[in-house]
Amino acid sequence: MKDIEIARSVVPKKISEITDYLNIPEEFVEQYGKYKAKIANKYMNELKNKEDGKLILVTSINPTPLGEGKTTISIGLADALNRLDKKAVLALREPSLGPVFGIKGGATGGGYAQVIPMEDINLHFTGDIHAITSANNLLAAMIDNHLYFGNKLRLKKIIWKRCLDLNDRCLRKVQVGLSNEKRAVPREDGFDISVASEIMAIFCLASDLEDLKRRLGNIIIGYNEDDKPVFAKDLKAEGAMTVLLKDAFNPNIVQTLEGTPAIIHGGPFANIAHGCNSIVATRMALKLGKYTVTEAGFGADLGAEKFLDIKCRCAGLKPDAVVCVATIKALKYHGGQAIDDIQNENLECLENGIENLLTHVENLKNKYKLPVVVGINRYLQDTDSEISLLEERLKEKGVEISLVEAWEKGGEGAIDLAEKVVNLAETKSNLEFMYSLNESVEEKIKAVAKKVYGAQDVEFSEEAKQEIERIENLGYGNYPVCIAKTQYSLSDNPKNLQCKEPFNIHVREIILKNGAELIVAIAGNIFTMPGLPEVPSAEKIDLDDFENIVGLF
Repeated sequence: MKDIEIARSVVPKKISEITDYLNIPEEFVEQYGKYKAKIANKYMNELKNKEDGKLILVTSINPTPLGEGKTTISIGLADALNRLDKKAVLALREPSLGPVFGIKGGATGGGYAQVIPMEDINLHFTGDIHAITSANNLLAAMIDNHLYFGNKLRLKKIIWKRCLDLNDRCLRKVQVGLSNEKRAVPREDGFDISVASEIMAIFCLASDLEDLKRRLGNIIIGYNEDDKPVFAKDLKAEGAMTVLLKDAFNPNIVQTLEGTPAIIHGGPFANIAHGCNSIVATRMALKLGKYTVTEAGFGADLGAEKFLDIKCRCAGLKPDAVVCVATIKALKYHGGQAIDDIQNENLECLENGIENLLTHVENLKNKYKLPVVVGINRYLQDTDSEISLLEERLKEKGVEISLVEAWEKGGEGAIDLAEKVVNLAETKSNLEFMYSLNESVEEKIKAVAKKVYGAQDVEFSEEAKQEIERIENLGYGNYPVCIAKTQYSLSDNPKNLQCKEPFNIHVREIILKNGAELIVAIAGNIFTMPGLPEVPSAEKIDLDDFENIVGLF
């Protein structure tokens, strides 16, 4: 059966049963129908003295266009932990409409390891991303309105962009103010995808509503005629933006097919943003369960690096264990096997591709100092010879491996992984960051590029160097760095899969996200507004005669 058919074949529990299981008082729960709800963020005040559970991070190797099933394994692991009576709670990101209608598809797991209602979660859900889009575009409207009425702030360079939660490459650069009204100010503008917007980053990194409002006010919208920054609070925009985000800021709760509680909240991309669900959601999950399973987007060089160097640093979190997900077909792809031949056994390509996995494991285990287990998302076509080779190579490195069949068997297919995670989580975890915040911006970017990606050096464009100088002169150089690059390679070249030859990272643009308290480095040919593929998934999505959604995987 297809994922959507499997999801519909299970009768879910009412969401009130899930919140009752977690002992959440009714006064803190706002239901969105039978199977979705929001938990009031103020409930954290009731939980502040409760001990945190164990935090389990799920990450992966560099993905392929086929997908590696990281979310599927995260869900299967949480279900398996509950089968072991460990009271696990999931903390996941909200899917973006961009990938749903683009190439990647939905982000609710697969097979018998899914969160439900999968159609709602993959589409409008509770409207959080729409609220973020509205808050972003309200600020944009207020900027142009300020120009229309005389520009008292003397804005000269505007850097704030509009956003939309769809892939639309034609909006990367646009002209606005072309109505020919007397006071309209024509100018060049552009759109980011909503999940790459600074509002999304702020939403996920804010600790509470007060912090959210403070960060929104600190957004730099541009620079005045004296080259001084102009902030959103100079337009008095932060109050209205906070109002638009107030309800969205409350974490969403749903369930897996097996009834495991799942808090799904916030959804920044990991290749062009920091790739983690909200801090408030993770903190809440840690209070509500004995184990919290969360994931970081794309490969460990992107999602896990940002989870650790940005989110953990900001929130004071530390994973007790890490699962690094891989598939044998992905390893063969990274070893040089063509996608149309990927089903066939090829031990040579597998041997070559294992290096990608070992690089990520080495980073997590010996650089970040975290306990690691490799979770192999197993497929029927994986041969005994391939599995034996992989097990042998990991054994040589002292790394545990678990073959996971959560797609086919749900939590039952991840019991071995769950047992190994429980054992790992009892060992000592000593998180070490890749850089100090006191280092220069260039030094921090180079630290990630060299230590995590394995780059030889970093080359900065003149524009990037000038922006770094401006940021440091303004006193904002002590923020963490968020590098935007391709997810398909450790390098910034998506075609350089094996990275055998020495490579450099090429930073072409630097963007200060002052509200999010991040410095974004755009590397290689990466865009903050993606485009659709030649044959987008949107062509397959429709309603059948019974008004059921079809084509959504």
